[in-house]
Amino acid sequence: MSINALFDEFKVKAATPKQQLAEYKAQGKKVIGVLPYYAPEELVYAAGMVPMGIWGSNNKTISRAKEYCATFYCTIAQLALEMLLDGTMDQLDGIITPTICDTLRPMSQNFRVAMGDKMKVIFLAHPQNRFEEFGLKFCEEEYANVKADLEEVCGHEITNDAILDAIKVYNKSRAARREFVKLANEHCDVVTPTKRSAVLKAFFFMEKPEYTAKLEELAALPVCDWKGTKVVTSGIIVDNPKLLEIFENNNIAIAADDVAHESRSFRTDVPEDEQDALRALAKQFANMDYDILLYDPQSSKNRRGEFVADMVKKSGAQGLVLFMQQFCDPEEMEYPYLKKALDNAGIPHIKLGVDQQMRDFGQAATAIEAFADVLEMRK
Repeated sequence: MSINALFDEFKVKAATPKQQLAEYKAQGKKVIGVLPYYAPEELVYAAGMVPMGIWGSNNKTISRAKEYCATFYCTIAQLALEMLLDGTMDQLDGIITPTICDTLRPMSQNFRVAMGDKMKVIFLAHPQNRFEEFGLKFCEEEYANVKADLEEVCGHEITNDAILDAIKVYNKSRAARREFVKLANEHCDVVTPTKRSAVLKAFFFMEKPEYTAKLEELAALPVCDWKGTKVVTSGIIVDNPKLLEIFENNNIAIAADDVAHESRSFRTDVPEDEQDALRALAKQFANMDYDILLYDPQSSKNRRGEFVADMVKKSGAQGLVLFMQQFCDPEEMEYPYLKKALDNAGIPHIKLGVDQQMRDFGQAATAIEAFADVLEMRK
């Protein structure tokens, strides 16, 4: 398959979750929705079911979900529920609802009340003190509860060997996505911001072996001759094509990202030398780092801010664009520390307030255009 054909296929997959879900159901497969963040999708795959990520939508307006959600919930959470209520994703056989932030925690019960009579709603609580033995044990027990609920849906036991096999499948996919991110930086005249986003987003809706195989085909990208500037993106999610087109119109490429929907989700592999599969998954969560939502006992050292600043330098980018999701308290509270690290490193940045109901990007276009001029002078 040609490079352009691959990009087109990823674009279609990323834009049509309802169609992908309908195709899986027509094939007789059971499908589990997975909300942000850190849910062990390997358990769904090991059960012989299809996991599908649910990260809201750029094409919907919050309507039915208003009956269940406080107005200050982020649009990602509200639109995830909207997609279930309006028929977009109501063919799911179940959903996993992690509770890692102050919005997702109560939202888990909103999902249960709204959809509990239509599908299995699986609650998942992660430990913040994840490094110590008691944290690992708690995480194992939570994953065991998720596994038991998934067994009710699939109708059979999810064996330890099946989970170990799933871990290998997912680690291979993580490695392929990390390699793609590097290739995108090296071939940014071909891998535009919109194409880069579509490729990474398609992961959430495709069967993982098929996705990884197609992603590996992109290794044969043509030689790059990029004349523009580069940035690192940061935030929860940056997947709106109209917003990303503004980057392309201003000759800005994405060198790397610190985005929860993108690289944060595949930075950390599951250890394959651990034969207890649930223990291995718990160790992966314990090994995750440099994330706003995760407890850092050394937070006073501003390790995360310095990590992001270092990423900008190593990627060859000239600056950073922070996409601040409205009503996201963790990101808002962290911003002064991130700004301090970027300022200390001499890295220019801009902060754009976004949500998934945005339709007018005039202000963002003006800010990005002005920032492009700043970046051009730093080349």
